[in-house]
Amino acid sequence: QVQPVESGGGLVQAGGSLRLSCAASGSIFSRSTIGWYRQTPGKQRELVATITSGGSTHYADSVKDRFTISRDYAKNTVYLQMNSLKPENIAVYYCNMQSIFGSYWGQGTQVTVSS
Repeated sequence: QVQPVESGGGLVQAGGSLRLSCAASGSIFSRSTIGWYRQTPGKQRELVATITSGGSTHYADSVKDRFTISRDYAKNTVYLQMNSLKPENIAVYYCNMQSIFGSYWGQGTQVTVSS
């Protein structure tokens, strides 16, 4: 399926870590820029991090020193390693797959951080 699927969300204590995964089948995934976005109720979806097909990365300033985006081409998967999580990181995290073939969003995965 072309639509990416997120996994790895859950409940973690403040200061803890989670690793989110975004996977999709097919060759389009490896040729896509993959982005992680997050959204909280009443707010716009915001960019967290992106990784291009060539592996170049970009981060929002708020997560730059704590989150790491990476991709495994063999597994058609992009990861978002989130460390030192804070209550303000609570959100639904979405994966976006962007290429000349179109833009596809996953269903999202909930991340909850307890203080």
